[in-house]
Amino acid sequence: MTFIENIKYKFKTANIVEKIIYINIAVFAISLLISVIQGLFLSEVNFITKWFSLDSNFNEYLLKPWSIITYGFLHAGFIHLIFNMITLYFIGSLFIQYFTQKQLLNFYILGTLFGGLLFIISQNYFPLFEGKSALLVGASAGISAIFIGIATYMPNYQLKIPLIGFVKIWHLAAVWLFFDIVGLIGPNAGGSFSHLGGSLFGFLYVNQASNKEITFLDNILSLFKRKEKPLKTVYKSNIKTKKKEQNTPPNQQQIDAILDKISKSGYDTLTKAEKDFLFKQGK
Repeated sequence: MTFIENIKYKFKTANIVEKIIYINIAVFAISLLISVIQGLFLSEVNFITKWFSLDSNFNEYLLKPWSIITYGFLHAGFIHLIFNMITLYFIGSLFIQYFTQKQLLNFYILGTLFGGLLFIISQNYFPLFEGKSALLVGASAGISAIFIGIATYMPNYQLKIPLIGFVKIWHLAAVWLFFDIVGLIGPNAGGSFSHLGGSLFGFLYVNQASNKEITFLDNILSLFKRKEKPLKTVYKSNIKTKKKEQNTPPNQQQIDAILDKISKSGYDTLTKAEKDFLFKQGK
């Protein structure tokens, strides 16, 4: 089996997570090769980046409408690629344990689409970006949709993190969202908007599809609420106690009370009447 045939076989037998990773790596390698060739001819703009990245200028976007999806398979550098692919591998592998591979692909593509839409809207609406242009690349919006989607579906699932221990997945998702929100006014503001667009899709889709309560959002809000004693539980407990007392014979109630007193304070603390009663019941 040749090297090319071996790659084809691995791609054919891979799951959807691995296939998306292979595609991203292949696109990065091709883009890097084109950059080297164009660099030899003193060309500054990479052909792949120019035609397949998402432009913040709406008029430029209209010339290449496919870019609202294709930008999700491009990366700005090797570190950017590696970080995204490692995250996709672990989060995606968890996702397909509870959802289908087709659903993961839908989350990746539609999360990328929503992220691209929010990127374009933000770049053309907020004064912070006025007079500026930006290009968007990266798989983070699609990954965010998958991550927040699975965190919404089972927020209390625990992941083992080296040197930290077990952490609930919704805690990690909350940290993920926190950094994206903080980054809205940072150097990668456009990327943060796209991440939030993907996250919003993942959150809304899971809640809409499963008719589940908004557990992930409730968990975040619970951090800011003061914990109080559950009054409803106390009320139920009283009802059960009353029913138990009503169904228990009077003598048995008294015996239980005396035995409870013995267990707490000892036999010597019983009164003469209690000792006599216990003696008679023992006969």
